Amino acid sequence: MNDYATGMTPTGRSSGDLLKRRAGNLAAGALGAAIINVLLVSVMWVVEIVDYVLPGEGTLDVYGIQSWVPESLGGILLAPFLHGGFGHLMANSLPLLILGFLAALRGIGRFLAASLIIVMVSGLGIWFVNEPRVLTVGASGLVFGYFGFVVARGLFDRRALDIVIGVGVAITYYSIIWGVLPGEQGISWQGHLFGLIGGVIAAWVLRRKRRRDVAPAY
Repeated sequence: MNDYATGMTPTGRSSGDLLKRRAGNLAAGALGAAIINVLLVSVMWVVEIVDYVLPGEGTLDVYGIQSWVPESLGGILLAPFLHGGFGHLMANSLPLLILGFLAALRGIGRFLAASLIIVMVSGLGIWFVNEPRVLTVGASGLVFGYFGFVVARGLFDRRALDIVIGVGVAITYYSIIWGVLPGEQGISWQGHLFGLIGGVIAAWVLRRKRRRDVAPAY
C-alpha cells in the first residue's frame, strides 16, 4: 500500500504543478499583451496630438507611404503611427487593442516579429499596388494583419486555446473581410488586403515547431 501511494503522489503533484505553471504563464502573457498594446496605441495618440498641435494640417503625415516614391520607403515603418485625424485614429484604436491583445498572448517577442512582418508586407503592398504618389497613413494594415494572424495561428499551431480564439475572432470580425475589396474613396483597401496577407504569413513563419517522433534505438 505504501509503495503504491508513494508512486502516485509525485505524478499528481507534477500534474498540479504543470497546470499552475500553465495558468501562471497565461496570466503573465495576458498582462504583457495588455501592456504592449496599450503602449502601442498610446504612442499613436501622442503622435496624433503632436501632429494636431504643430502648425499646418497633417504636418507629420508626409512621413507616411507615398507609393512609387523611393524616398518614401522609410514611411512603411512610420505610417502605422500616423493618422488622418482623431476620427481615423479612434476607428482603429479599439480593434487594434482587442486584436493586438489576442495576437500577443503567445509572447511579446513573437508578437513583435508578427507586427514587423505585417507592417512590411502591408507597406510594400501599398507602395507597389497603389497609384503613384498617393499618400497612405494609418494602422488599418495592422488591424487586418492581427485578424489574419490570430485566425491563421489556430489553424497552423493547432492548440485548443488558439483554435477557440481564432474561431471567435473569425465569427466576431467576419465582416472585416469586405475591407480588402476596392470600395470607398480614400480607404486603402491595399493596406487592408496586404495586412491580412501579412498576418497569415506571420502565423505560418512563426508557427509552433512540432517535434518529430524519434524511432527508438535498439
